Amino acid sequence: MAKTPSKTPAKTPAKKTSAAAKPKAAPKAAATVAIDKVCEDALKTLKALGIESQLQSDLEWCLGSYSADKNPTGLYEMADRALVVFNAEKAKKTKGVTAKLTGDLEKALKSR
Repeated sequence: MAKTPSKTPAKTPAKKTSAAAKPKAAPKAAATVAIDKVCEDALKTLKALGIESQLQSDLEWCLGSYSADKNPTGLYEMADRALVVFNAEKAKKTKGVTAKLTGDLEKALKSR
C-alpha cells in the first residue's frame, strides 16, 4: 500500500512585479558631457582643419595630463579656448565645425 498525501499543496499565486519594484535606470549619458571626450573631438577637428597648432599641442598635453592625474582644470581652459576658435570658424562657415561640437563644448563647460 502506497501512502498518499492527505492534502494536496495549494498553489501560491505568482508574484506580480510592480513598477516601483523595478530598478531605476541610470541617468542618461547625454545629459552630461565628459570633458575629456569633448576635448578629444575638438582636437580631431582642429587637426582635420589644420588650424591653431598651438591649441592642438596644448590640448594634447592637457589630455595626457588628465589621463595621469584626473584633474580636468586644464581641459576646461582648453575647451574654452577651442570654443572661441570654433565659433569664429563657424561664423566663416568652415566645413567641419558642427553645431553638435560647439554645443557639446558648451555643455561640458557648464558642468564645471
